[in-house]
Amino acid sequence: MNTSIYQALAELEENNQAAALCTVVRSRGSTPRNSASKMLVYADGGIIGTVGGGELENRVIAEALEALKDGTPRLLEYNMVDPERGDPGICGGQLEVFVEPILPAPMLVVIGGGHVGKAVVHLAKWLGFRVALSDDRPEFCTPEAVPGADAYHPVPMHELPRQFDITPQTYLVLTTRGANVDMAGLPALLQSPAAYIGVIGSKRRWATTVKALREQGVPDEQIQRVHSPIGLEIQAETPEEIAVSILAEIIMLRNGGTGKSMKA
Repeated sequence: MNTSIYQALAELEENNQAAALCTVVRSRGSTPRNSASKMLVYADGGIIGTVGGGELENRVIAEALEALKDGTPRLLEYNMVDPERGDPGICGGQLEVFVEPILPAPMLVVIGGGHVGKAVVHLAKWLGFRVALSDDRPEFCTPEAVPGADAYHPVPMHELPRQFDITPQTYLVLTTRGANVDMAGLPALLQSPAAYIGVIGSKRRWATTVKALREQGVPDEQIQRVHSPIGLEIQAETPEEIAVSILAEIIMLRNGGTGKSMKA
């Protein structure tokens, strides 16, 4: 059983997939499984292995799915004594289960293969992101035009959710050539669970986009997800400096930073 779990873990890394590894780290008295028993829980609720079956396992699976959403490990403690008090069993013992979310490297999708998009691809790859590039102009979406991406999607923006799975570990960076492109493509992206959606351009350009999105019936709570103008204010001018500004904002939000100077 454990061998199959270890094989599955290797496949997760190879295929850039997510799952949560649940391990019984302590068992006292009579319990359905002993210490070191393992279960792997996939994002769709499928499992390999077991930590005991029944109501106990149902609760651990639910916690594992939450861990995949928030990326936070947790230590779960269960008494197996009195179901009437909410215990998940009547074996008489106690056990602890450690739930560890195993998440792939975050995916950063650059939409727009111009000068800034090219710089963002280069910097994001250096920072350890998996990187995809998309542009509705095929000539701007090739390894020759923009080297370094892991995947290329020469399609209109609104088709991206059908090209690959946008997850809470996906960061969308729109370095597009104009508001018209954003107006047409953003509604589909705003319905995704992406961790971040940023749009390049001035405040005036974004105001124009917001007006058009509202006219299309896009709810304000979705529009408010967007970071625009994109990036931190560092007076960036060149494509490379703008890329630093964008990635700095993403890292700040991902790690819970403030963006303030660390000088006292």
